[in-house]
Amino acid sequence: MRLDGFGLFVEDMPKMIKFYRDVLGFEIKETEDSVNVYLIKDGTLFMLYGRKNFEKMTNKKYNYIKGFNGHFEIALYVDTYEEVDSCFEDVVSKGAVPVLPPTTEPWGQRTCYISDPEGNLIEIGSFNRPFDR
Repeated sequence: MRLDGFGLFVEDMPKMIKFYRDVLGFEIKETEDSVNVYLIKDGTLFMLYGRKNFEKMTNKKYNYIKGFNGHFEIALYVDTYEEVDSCFEDVVSKGAVPVLPPTTEPWGQRTCYISDPEGNLIEIGSFNRPFDR
């Protein structure tokens, strides 16, 4: 098996589409009344699933955390420390909720955290060099 991508189960699809498209710049082609969103972001499959549709499909009811959640993060990388700072300011000005302002950590990474409208944590970070897989 290999990791293909990841998905978020969302409550308010129109709000989440607007956030990931208009605030973070993901190339979402689906309209705001879509049931599911499937897109490739930098070679990784990213999906938004409507919670109600998933519950209907699996015939089960799930519990969801309200507000910030610490179950996982979405990590976005930029090449320079300056880009961490400018991206943080840009996305916060567009409506992202600030969680941690840009900080240079002892291990050499400059990082910051925001959250999406449903409380999922998103890290924007850099080791001040292009990403190397």
